[in-house]
Amino acid sequence: MTTMPTAADLLPLLPELVLVGGAFALLMLDLFLGESKRIVTHLLAIGLLLAAAWLAAAGVGGHGTVLNGMFVRDPMSDVLKAGSCLLTALALVYAWPFLRQRGLYQGEVAVLMLFAVAGMMLLISAGNLVMVYLGLEMLALCSYALVAIDRDSPLASEAAIKYFVLGSLSSGLLLYGLSLLYGATGTLDLALLRGAIAASPETTLLLTGTVFAIAGIAFKFGAAPFHMWVPDTYQGAPTPITLFIGSAPELASFALAFRLLEGGVGPLDDRWRLLIAGLAVASLVVGNLIALMQTNLKRMLAYSAVSHIGFVFLGFAGGNAGGYAAAMFYVIVYAIMSAAAFGAIIVLSNQGFEADEIDDFKGLNARSPWLAAMVLCVMFSLAGIPPFLGFWAKLAVLRAAIDGGMLWLAIVGIVCAVIGCFYYLRVVKVMYFDEPVGELVPRRDRPLQVAFAANALALLVLGLFWNPLMTWCQQAFSG
Repeated sequence: MTTMPTAADLLPLLPELVLVGGAFALLMLDLFLGESKRIVTHLLAIGLLLAAAWLAAAGVGGHGTVLNGMFVRDPMSDVLKAGSCLLTALALVYAWPFLRQRGLYQGEVAVLMLFAVAGMMLLISAGNLVMVYLGLEMLALCSYALVAIDRDSPLASEAAIKYFVLGSLSSGLLLYGLSLLYGATGTLDLALLRGAIAASPETTLLLTGTVFAIAGIAFKFGAAPFHMWVPDTYQGAPTPITLFIGSAPELASFALAFRLLEGGVGPLDDRWRLLIAGLAVASLVVGNLIALMQTNLKRMLAYSAVSHIGFVFLGFAGGNAGGYAAAMFYVIVYAIMSAAAFGAIIVLSNQGFEADEIDDFKGLNARSPWLAAMVLCVMFSLAGIPPFLGFWAKLAVLRAAIDGGMLWLAIVGIVCAVIGCFYYLRVVKVMYFDEPVGELVPRRDRPLQVAFAANALALLVLGLFWNPLMTWCQQAFSG
């Protein structure tokens, strides 16, 4: 017999309760604000995200398992929740001038992002298959609406439809896999699921459910060969929305993979590690080779995202606490780099000019040496060139793969990292060695330029002082 939770029992849910309560309050407040005062909703949303990030990072409310095991708050969840909130706050900073200039900004943008983060936080702390699906769909439904925010753009509408259809397919695959796992074990609780698998002999039903669950995870990550939604969605969505869906949700996808694979079907790791290794190879090869051929910067970044998911999977394939810490470190680093890369497009865009072609960056150094230097920091970090942060992330997952007995996988990763350098350095080449073409006038929005500079310079500063972040990730799995 279950008992009703008390206020003390709900303390681990404090960041989520604050965020959801604040989101409903902002939704009501926006009804009474005119167009000229919409900045109030926007700033309050950013403040709310920063407050939720602090509550998570500081451990306010304490750790524990509540709601009859459905919700688990632990050190790993605190790190990922703080990261998700901070990245979404950064996305809102980038979104304001871009969407306002195009007449696309509505109060719903900030509120949808808040509810999407709430879904991420539930997914990150899921201790039950029902909570996994609840958090996932809450995130997905908000993301579909955000991609379709520009209703007058045929490209955005097409991207939203493709994202919705393929996202629904991936949700169906995942749900089918979860139902098979429940059918094989008779429990929805992830901890009990793991115990039942360890105690029972292998069954075809169990393995089939694991395969479908991994397919659903790969869809949500955008890993090859389940990546078909990524390039069209990234290109078609307004750039600040692309920045959001390409950064913060990756942290929730990592939590989804960890909770299901290690927390749920961990005793089958000798099987699913090979599947993850295969997805890593496919993502690295497909992502890097197709990115080489792109002329549109957003599509190039989309295919590079597929290759970066391959690197995340290197850590998972390595297994053990060190591999998971390396994978979490990588996904956090990638989210920061992705935000900076799309931030560069936003800073250089103006009304009627999207700056989303690689050729749009020609001669940028001659026009704005400071912005060219910031974009260089972003591209060098994405390429994994020392001492930038991306180098240490790649090194961590490669080491995890080797420690996990997968030297061949690490070699594939190294080769693909070298290939990836080419298309990132091509952007640097057009900025510094090509003649300017057309009129490229960077935005004069001071907050936007400060945010982009801080985002880009963080890749260099954190690259020089990366140990605290890596230690934080390792401590999340030390228990």
